[in-house]
Parts: sequence; C-alpha cells; structure tokens
Amino acid sequence: MKVAVTVWEDRISPVFDASRRLLIAEIENAQIKNRSYVIFDPELPSNLAKTLGALDVPVLICGAVSQDPANRINAGGITLIPFIAGEVDRVLEAYAKGNSLAPTFVMPGCHGRIPTTGKPTR
Repeated sequence: MKVAVTVWEDRISPVFDASRRLLIAEIENAQIKNRSYVIFDPELPSNLAKTLGALDVPVLICGAVSQDPANRINAGGITLIPFIAGEVDRVLEAYAKGNSLAPTFVMPGCHGRIPTTGKPTR
C-alpha cells in the first residue's frame, strides 16, 4: 500500500493549504520500502486527488486542512487523515505498523477531529 504525507523539511507540514510537497511512501510488511516526492498545488485539491489516484495512493496524512480541500480530497476517493503533527519518519513508522496516530501525533487542540483509527486500511 502507498500513503502520501505533506512534508516540510523532516516534519508533517503544519498547514495543508500552504504545503507544496508530498512524500509518497510505499508500505510493505509493516515497513517503509520506497519513498518519492511529488510537488503539488494545494489550491487545486481535486487535482491532488486525481494525482494520488493515478499513483495508486489511497491515503493522505496531513496537518491542519480547511474544510473545502478536505471535502474535495475525500470526494476524490482519498482517505484523509488530517490534523497530524510530528516527524515524518516517526508518523510513517507508526502508521506502517498499524498503530493509531491518535493521540500521539494529533495536533494540539485537535483531538476528536481525526478518524479514530488513523491506521492502514490494506
């Protein structure tokens, strides 16, 4: 399975709407196998959903996200796990192992705003 993460340096980008870079990670047997980066325009979230679909990436992990982009990403068939913070490697490692991202990686003040699982679905 593949997962996309908005990144800023070595951390989850704190605000999706200002992010421009995605890390695409391939998870196999609870480990990160491959990584690549994609540049995107956060002002065109439906294009992002199409791009992720074309890359066979069903999940997007990000920081804070406005309602409109969140709705467009979800409408594009992408599972969105928003309001996540922390070092990208730690978040991906937890996700790959099937651990919930909540509460460890939830942004301060955002508890209850993310899906309760935050786990790989495949």
